[in-house]
Amino acid sequence: MSYSTHLKLKPVAPYDLKLNVRMFTGNDPRINGFEKNKFWQVIRVNDKPILIIIESTGSVDEPELSVTLKSNRRITDNDKISVENTIVYMFNLDFDLETFYEYIKTDPVMSKITKEFRGLNNLTSATVFEALASSIIEQQISFKAAQSIERQMIRDHGEELHLDEKVYYAFPTPESLSKLTKEKLRQSGLSFRKAEYIINISKLIISGNLDLESFKKYADIKVIIEELSQLRGVGEWTAHLTVLRSMHHRHQAFPADDLGLRKAISHYYYDDKKISADDARKIANKWGKWKGLAAYYILVSYLET
Repeated sequence: MSYSTHLKLKPVAPYDLKLNVRMFTGNDPRINGFEKNKFWQVIRVNDKPILIIIESTGSVDEPELSVTLKSNRRITDNDKISVENTIVYMFNLDFDLETFYEYIKTDPVMSKITKEFRGLNNLTSATVFEALASSIIEQQISFKAAQSIERQMIRDHGEELHLDEKVYYAFPTPESLSKLTKEKLRQSGLSFRKAEYIINISKLIISGNLDLESFKKYADIKVIIEELSQLRGVGEWTAHLTVLRSMHHRHQAFPADDLGLRKAISHYYYDDKKISADDARKIANKWGKWKGLAAYYILVSYLET
């Protein structure tokens, strides 16, 4: 049996759903996808897997989203509220991009890119744990390779949701990953060390010795980076990436050691010459508190050239 209900959401303009999801949808519709102006993915709210299907029914400057919720368990009014809050958070629907565009317009490169990708915002993971696990997987490998490994991990260890003779997978929880051996997790394609890091972090969460969600309440991003970096297997690059991917509007984070990002910055500012992390920071400092979001625009633009 399946249950369904609907929501209507109005993002702050400008907002372009297709731009926001296309980098993060792969070739496995059991995990997520975007087709015929609809995006879908399973999220967990109130310990319940729910498939969200988001359709853009407006325009970039007058955006509106129609959301369908489906589950094999009854969807309560409280679930609907939780799903709405989660979608607003994940898709940054309450963020005014115009404030960013106004600040960045004095940079000719960024001014051109933001006009080309008007309505683009960075997606946020539903939990800090998801962002941290994904960032660990991405260490020292390409984004494409990391996505492939992550999807395999989701299929192998994520909760299944059976709906209408189809199966969907949610991102694995710390509970499920904490029970695995390193050898078992490695079968999803992770290295021995990355499997060890993710399992250890999962165990810390389950034991109550680590509350990743509490970082969202921290006022000082430097403290977040410092504390995340104390976790085994988490360096400064991973910490910055985790903040950008999981903490609402924390655009001050900037993963300067990211090789892909440095290549993108070099392409637009250094004539494709090899640059250092400090060189990247010199450019990013021009972007002020928006450096993380500006870096995302630069990277997206570079990947699409």
